[in-house]
Amino acid sequence: MSKQEIQRFDIGARLSEMAVHNGVAYLAGQVAEDASADITGQTAQVLTAIDRLLERAGTDKSRILRAQIFLADRADFPGMNAAWDAWVPAGHAPTRATVIAGLARPEWKVEIVITAAV
Repeated sequence: MSKQEIQRFDIGARLSEMAVHNGVAYLAGQVAEDASADITGQTAQVLTAIDRLLERAGTDKSRILRAQIFLADRADFPGMNAAWDAWVPAGHAPTRATVIAGLARPEWKVEIVITAAV
């Protein structure tokens, strides 16, 4: 029995930005590059980064299976949802969980983890 190949993208010492295995893409938590933006701006940046990674895996946001969203502040929920709702394709909303969490850097307002079919 042969092992299934695991393809890793943007491998670092601590983590890879994405791994693809057995037809599924697993994205690391994505955060905004410009942390000075408000929650809607940070969320839009994160969603753009997700689009880019999914494209590299040969898939897109219509094939997302699960999204895990981490917010630093519960008050940012409406602003995050505004960016999310504008981004998710109609009829393709994935399963999703949103939690309030202390993120690794205080300037980050949102982090999103995605699992998608390839």
